[in-house]
Order: sequence, then C-alpha cells, then structure tokens
Amino acid sequence: MKKIVWPGIVSGIAMLILGIAISYLFMIFPVVSADYSNVNIMRSWSDPLMSLFFISPFILGIGLAWVWNRSKSLFSGSIWRRGANFGLIYFFIATIPGMIMSYSSFPLSFLTIISWTIGGLANGIVAGWILAKMNN
Repeated sequence: MKKIVWPGIVSGIAMLILGIAISYLFMIFPVVSADYSNVNIMRSWSDPLMSLFFISPFILGIGLAWVWNRSKSLFSGSIWRRGANFGLIYFFIATIPGMIMSYSSFPLSFLTIISWTIGGLANGIVAGWILAKMNN
C-alpha cells in the first residue's frame, strides 16, 4: 500500500500544479481564454462541482501508481528513462484518444485541445518520473 498511495499522492500534487501552470500559460491565447470563459462549455469556478477538478489528479496519480507497481519490471534503463517511457505509454493510451474525443464532441478550439494534450504529455512523464523514483 505504501508503494501506491504515497507515490500516487505525490504524483497527484505534481500533476495538479503542472496542469494548472500549463493551463495558465495557454490562457495568453484569446481563443483558449474564450473557451474557458464560455459557460456553455465549461462550468463556472463558483460551481461547487468544480472542486472535483482538484481531486482528479490524485485519483489519476493513485491509479498510475498502481499500474506502475504492477508493470515496473517491464521498463529498463535509468529511472528517468523508465519513468518517461511509462508516461509516454499512458499518454498514447489515455490522452490521445481522450483529446480526439474532446475535439470531435465539444465546441472547443484546436488550441485548447493542443494545450490539454501538452498537459497530458507533461503530466504523464512527470508522474512516471516520480513513480519510478519513489517505487523503483
């Protein structure tokens, strides 16, 4: 349990911070800012359900920690390489299909989807590094 919960929480903290930073970075583009401000697409920050936004990286972190714990023997090389490869696999399995579904289903700009895709890639790799370091 110690190999899953604690690394999952640490990776969740990192993914939350990184996700917020990347979102704010892309807010310099008016089309992305407009997507986030459009209440027909996104909930207002005053909506209590938006608090789930802050919980999801921790759920993902614990899930990834569990998968890492079961699959870490499949990865070779340095901790950095093992973690990055794990993060890339997560990115291709979950982020890419999710972004294709988001772009095809919601009236979001392509740049917003690109920002989320970059965020998914960065989060996957950083979480992979943390999990490889904490649960070698």
